[in-house]
Amino acid sequence: MQNNRFSHARRIFLGLGAALSLMLTGCYTASITNLTPSTFPENPSQIYTISARINPRDADYVPGTVIPAVVIDGQSIALKKSPLGQDIWEVDYQVPAGRSELAYYIQTNYQIQRSNGLTSSREDYTPLQRSQILNRYIVSIEANRGPVGALVRISGRGFTPNDIINFDETPVRTVFESAGSIGFYVPGIDANRNYRVSIGSGTSQTPVGTFRIDGPVGSEMSSTGFSAPNAGSLLVSPTVLTLRRGEKAPLTFTSPVAATAGGLLIDVTTDIPESVIMQEVIIPQGSNTTTITIEGGRPGKGTLFIKGPGVKELHVAVTVN
Repeated sequence: MQNNRFSHARRIFLGLGAALSLMLTGCYTASITNLTPSTFPENPSQIYTISARINPRDADYVPGTVIPAVVIDGQSIALKKSPLGQDIWEVDYQVPAGRSELAYYIQTNYQIQRSNGLTSSREDYTPLQRSQILNRYIVSIEANRGPVGALVRISGRGFTPNDIINFDETPVRTVFESAGSIGFYVPGIDANRNYRVSIGSGTSQTPVGTFRIDGPVGSEMSSTGFSAPNAGSLLVSPTVLTLRRGEKAPLTFTSPVAATAGGLLIDVTTDIPESVIMQEVIIPQGSNTTTITIEGGRPGKGTLFIKGPGVKELHVAVTVN
């Protein structure tokens, strides 16, 4: 069809009319400031507060005509005035079970006084907003430094038995206590430095903070990177064990510091696990020594590798005949 000047002018008129209609009936506006957090810690009630500051900027706004609402899941819910401020509005919204995100927008209707004395309605609204509901969060870590082997607890919410605590990228011995409490034993890695601590399972990690591993006062690092043994080092006795199959012998551990709450874990591993039968080594709270029993298993010859305060690793030679 051939265009003429009338049809061209009509298209311009209709386009301007649509733009003018959009300006009069609703638009994104800075008159609504969303005050809702982008993340919520999960709570048992599953109730979360959506709030906004609403302050129409139109010079012809009729005071007292604001009617705000939040639109969520296709439902419009009226906002109520908040005691936190004159222009602040809020509503408590109960999220359906299993939901981990809120997607919503906030809108407001108010009256505009026109030059001819009549009033008309105007609607402002925000872009789509999102808030995450976190089912795991950290409240506090009970200490930010300590010696190798000390038990340190973290309080929060949403912990599971599958969670592992990491120092930088190194997994450490983790103790699950409850959904609100989890702990770790300070690992026997390089002392006198800070580590980034995180908690999670798989690739999902939640930052906890930083932790400093303390070495004994006056200890120095050798050229190999091991703490130089001194009077403030962990001691183990005896350093050589020879057993027959089924025979038992004592092994004593002495720490330079008394164990704190929860006890002091001494990390003991071996390269002959079928030859050595032994229990976990934990120095009791308030003590600096403990003795365990080593029992001979299958014949073999190898080593116990021991990590604890003051040294990166001690060795105990073990022979089972």
